[in-house]
Amino acid sequence: MTVGELAAALPSLRERRRAAATREILEAAERQIAEHGPAALSLRAAARSLGMTVQALYHYFPSRDDLVTDLIVRAYDALAEAVQSAVDATTGGTAREGVVIAAEGYRRWAIDHPERFQLLYGTPLRYYAAPAEGTTTRAARRMSAIFERELFAGFTTAQLAAADTGGLSPSALAYLDRLPPTGRDELPPPATALVLSAWGHMHGQVVLEVFGHTAFLGDHQAEIFRMAMRNLVEDIHSRIPAAAPTNGDGPGEAVREG
Repeated sequence: MTVGELAAALPSLRERRRAAATREILEAAERQIAEHGPAALSLRAAARSLGMTVQALYHYFPSRDDLVTDLIVRAYDALAEAVQSAVDATTGGTAREGVVIAAEGYRRWAIDHPERFQLLYGTPLRYYAAPAEGTTTRAARRMSAIFERELFAGFTTAQLAAADTGGLSPSALAYLDRLPPTGRDELPPPATALVLSAWGHMHGQVVLEVFGHTAFLGDHQAEIFRMAMRNLVEDIHSRIPAAAPTNGDGPGEAVREG
């Protein structure tokens, strides 16, 4: 690459300044959320903390919704990175442990950043509407993909398609089949149902703790959470056949080691 091509590929001074200012505004808004909660978010207060006018801030974020959207994406990205880092820091162990460790990474981030967690999963901000199939949706799917990978590591698509969903109706399975993929391509509807069920149980445990409803457990909250996640994974995996059905045409798929 020539010097001219390199210069053309690099961000201009104007672009770098804009990126720096945008980052400062987002960080100021995150500090405000950490101090006062998501509902108290104010463009005027964020601008004032940076010594700028709200009119100047609108050059970077034309509306409150634009700022909130970027804050949500940053929170989802930070949560996904915390979950992935927890998984990456672990060596060895069974497939079951990988899911538990991912869940513990999720829990730890939520406890350490309760206001940002509330921005993602608390009471929706009044008058805010996330863009349909926009950046917030893509950021949420990134995290979902991590859990899908850990939960179904080693299982074939045929095994996942044969999973027991406890009598879920054909119409519900058909609806799940139309949902866009998050992690694995073409995740069979039964596996999607299992992911949603697992996430609901895990997330519910975390919400109870973050919002103080399990404080009576004291220092044992982490231990109870780990037990619940181990039981959850065991139940999910027990619903997936060790070998895919073959309809009598030959040997089944390889048995998964867990």
